[in-house]
Amino acid sequence: MLPITEAPLTRDGKVLILAYDHGLEHGPTDFTDVPKSADPSRTFEAATHPAVTSVAVQKGIAEAYYPSYSDAVDLLMKLNGTSNLWMGEPDSAVNCSVEYAREVGASSVGFTLYGGANHEIEMAEEFREIQENARAHDMPVVMWSYPRGQGLKNDTKSSVIAYASRLALELGADVAKVKYPGSKEGMKKAVRMAGKTNVIMSGGSKRSDRAFLESVKAVMDAGGKGLAVGRNVWQRENPEQILDSLEQIIYEGASVDTALET
Repeated sequence: MLPITEAPLTRDGKVLILAYDHGLEHGPTDFTDVPKSADPSRTFEAATHPAVTSVAVQKGIAEAYYPSYSDAVDLLMKLNGTSNLWMGEPDSAVNCSVEYAREVGASSVGFTLYGGANHEIEMAEEFREIQENARAHDMPVVMWSYPRGQGLKNDTKSSVIAYASRLALELGADVAKVKYPGSKEGMKKAVRMAGKTNVIMSGGSKRSDRAFLESVKAVMDAGGKGLAVGRNVWQRENPEQILDSLEQIIYEGASVDTALET
């Protein structure tokens, strides 16, 4: 396992990944409320904010836009993903290799694993190959650990999120990106189950500034290392403002009230 304090996707041992793989995963609907958010350049500009440790995108976005920002932004290449047009049991197509991600300029890689889905075995086998290839290049691996499938009733239940973080540890991820289990105590359990794998929160759907920041604060207080956030940044008219607040909470330990005053 790579030391998180030395990994390229961190700042002071903390993580704030600006995720922008939603165009594939969710489609154009995510850009409806803020039409200019469909332009990847806008999110890459936001990723130059000092709070952001990496921007996570799919291969095509990286090829087309990262060269213009390679001096100012750290790249996390998402190696798999599936469109929202897919209606079957959760699965995720591998669409980029570790070697090609490195060639494009990525310093770390990300991979979604749907624990509990009918295709979990195949996804775990794909993750094994990616994780071992990434180790050969000293590239950190972030697992989007999302339990999902026809047999799962509640994917944000505390015990389910703890299992998600444990899967990341057992399979060799450096960072586990998990959904917020609804409480600080639930996140503490996830952090404990993850052992030396670092736990970060998935930002999820857009919420009010206060509700979003309160969940981030709870994650940090529970021993989490930060978050991977997309819609709660680039679906806002002023992404920089919420990033200012996140910087205070994640890196400075500020209260939500203090962060909202920025």
